[in-house]
Amino acid sequence: MLGLLFTYVSAYGGSLVALLVNPYIGFLIYVSFAILKPGLGCWAWSVPEGNYSKILAFGLLVGWAIRGAGDWRFGKGWVIILSLIGYIVWTVACAPGAMKGDVAWDMVDGQAKIVLLVVVGMTMIDSVEKLRHLAWVILVSYGYVAYELNVNYFNGFNQLQEMGFGSLDNNSMAITLVTCTGLGIFLCFSARKLWQQAIAVACIGFLVHAIMFSFSRGGMLGLLLVVGLSFYLIPKRPVHFAALIVGILVTLGTTGQEVTERFNSSFAEEGERDSSAQSRVEMWKICVRVAGENPLFGLGPDHFHVHAHEFGLAVGKEAHSTWLQLAVEIGIPGVSFLFAFFALTVVRLWPVTRSSFPVPDPFLKDIARMVIASTAGYVFTAQFVTLPGVESPYYIVLLGAGALKILSNPDLCPNGKPVTDAVTNL
Repeated sequence: MLGLLFTYVSAYGGSLVALLVNPYIGFLIYVSFAILKPGLGCWAWSVPEGNYSKILAFGLLVGWAIRGAGDWRFGKGWVIILSLIGYIVWTVACAPGAMKGDVAWDMVDGQAKIVLLVVVGMTMIDSVEKLRHLAWVILVSYGYVAYELNVNYFNGFNQLQEMGFGSLDNNSMAITLVTCTGLGIFLCFSARKLWQQAIAVACIGFLVHAIMFSFSRGGMLGLLLVVGLSFYLIPKRPVHFAALIVGILVTLGTTGQEVTERFNSSFAEEGERDSSAQSRVEMWKICVRVAGENPLFGLGPDHFHVHAHEFGLAVGKEAHSTWLQLAVEIGIPGVSFLFAFFALTVVRLWPVTRSSFPVPDPFLKDIARMVIASTAGYVFTAQFVTLPGVESPYYIVLLGAGALKILSNPDLCPNGKPVTDAVTNL
């Protein structure tokens, strides 16, 4: 009942607030709904199917438009946004040649919504506080999802392994949890108050444990990468090292035998791999061959499963690799645009993490660190599943692009402190 009340109040009330008061509030609720998936994921037993996100999108887009369509001075964030726009433009260009037009245009429609909301969100980010709000909304939303999955697990039903969450299976969902773990680590370190740190720690605990009982090898590998990169990026102070080491030891100490055995199977020799791991390798080889045969426009958006039987695979089979499957579907230029969206974010933010880089607010360094760790985790683990339509990694990159926008515009910086000389070299 509370889930139903939350959904209705947030959707309809949030849309009105976005329309009449502040569209950014509607944007934050939209991001939360993209993660919680009311009716499809959370509270599926009480919330009927509905166009809740569309209602929010209408309010925030109209409110955004009548208030001047935001601030388009993206500065050093422009190249990131242009890469994303290039991706959707190329996807549109690939759709007319697809065998099944309805399938292709459905993917275009879904991806276009993500691109539109990311661009609109970028125009509305004009302060460090808005970045802080977005980061916490993503973490708490995923923390709640992971909490529900943990409750079901301890009640004897491993929903994540058996059913996944929303429209995602256990592997895809584990990887989305991995992308949020980096946010949790650095939000914990940067939290202003003890209760905020407690929330961050709780979210991290739920996230990590859910990744463990998902039994997803890609998720486990991604978690190692995110934690290792976070360890490298954290400020070199004893309290930070101690907290991270304790977290690693607790995780290792609570990892069961089944998890360990499944993880170790990732590194087996070809003849010793289980059927799931071996089939992925075979599909990746097929992707490389087919992408080489259709390098420009591919087979069409979301068309790998349409042609899977032609490659000797089961009907409707996915490639289990975001990057290789997109190369097959929208060609090398299309997947390159999307990869650049993530990779350029890491490259542009890396200098910001250095102690010598001047920032007007220390939280901007934390933003850079959390986005780098989370984005690297996504880029790596996306090799093991097909999930270009999962929205949260795009909003995590938006945090980084928003930080670059603020650093590029002195009047947006706290206390009006310009850092343009340092930003010029990014």
